[in-house]
Amino acid sequence: MATLGDVAARAGVSVSAVSRVLSDAPSARVSAATRQRILDAARDLAYRPNFADRAQKSARTQVIGLVVPDLTNALFTELMHGAEDEAAEHKYTVLLGRSDDVRPGGEVIARLIGEGRVDGMVLQVGDGVAPAGLGAVLDAPAPIVLINSTAPGHIGSVALDDETGARIATEHLVSLGHERIAFANGLPRSFTAKRRRIGYKAAMAAAGLPVPKGYETRLGYTERNGRAALHRLTALDPAPTAIVVANVNAAVGLVAEARAAGIAVPRDLSVAYVHDSWTAENTWPPLTAVKMQFYAMGRTAVRGVIRRIETGEMADDTITDPAPELVVRESTAPRPRAASRRRTTPDRHPPIGTPDR
Repeated sequence: MATLGDVAARAGVSVSAVSRVLSDAPSARVSAATRQRILDAARDLAYRPNFADRAQKSARTQVIGLVVPDLTNALFTELMHGAEDEAAEHKYTVLLGRSDDVRPGGEVIARLIGEGRVDGMVLQVGDGVAPAGLGAVLDAPAPIVLINSTAPGHIGSVALDDETGARIATEHLVSLGHERIAFANGLPRSFTAKRRRIGYKAAMAAAGLPVPKGYETRLGYTERNGRAALHRLTALDPAPTAIVVANVNAAVGLVAEARAAGIAVPRDLSVAYVHDSWTAENTWPPLTAVKMQFYAMGRTAVRGVIRRIETGEMADDTITDPAPELVVRESTAPRPRAASRRRTTPDRHPPIGTPDR
């Protein structure tokens, strides 16, 4: 039995283009010649729509896709639980997947939607994927809600209150008497990193504290990125006495590298980060965190997809209730009375690493 992929290969177009043309989707912006080539290929291969398309158009699978960059990332556990709980209340099932294929030319998501295997999708892409590259995916004839990102012209996204999260972490360090507070941030193009940067800057400005040149790194969210950020920041003169880290994975790497370099946390350096997870509670020292509402985001995103499926309405949401919550652990302490102004440069020099969420 011929598939959408077979038709696409014969016509020399993408699967998403075939899906839109064969379903008469309004988003099928193709030339008359391309449309005819697709129709001819479908006829020659005796293509027949399957799953929901084999039944009446209103038929549904009652399945919603949830696609994230890394299923093993502890940050996404609460997100998945929230998505599954919301879906179950509406008698939907959640299909989990990774977003490796969400890139120009990627076809998996287009096929899931185009062949009627899912009624809609919640999608978070990695920092390495530019919003402009999502056009073909977002044109699919099914509702897609983006999480922690936006795309030009696309309505339907859910974000956490990143600005407040970073502001709370920074304010906690200010309350402990720290004045030289650095920020280990994500990549410059990252949607979440941009928002967390605003919160950090706002807290520093409200406290009347300067942000010296070099006090913000923008290397990414991986453990290796956190290690590299530690090297850059402790090489400054004067070095910071505290660091806000924009992500748990980078925070774990940063603290591990500090320990290897003989920098005592929190005696010599206080560390607080945005997002909480069990990994940070079980490292040493346990890390002070701002707990973000991933569970609520999962529920809100799935609720948005179902609303679009059943009513056609789509909206953008920012999770502000419940609010981000400070969880104080052993990685933060009052500023040392005589904070060292010496350069502290660890012996090892790890690579900066690659972008990831």
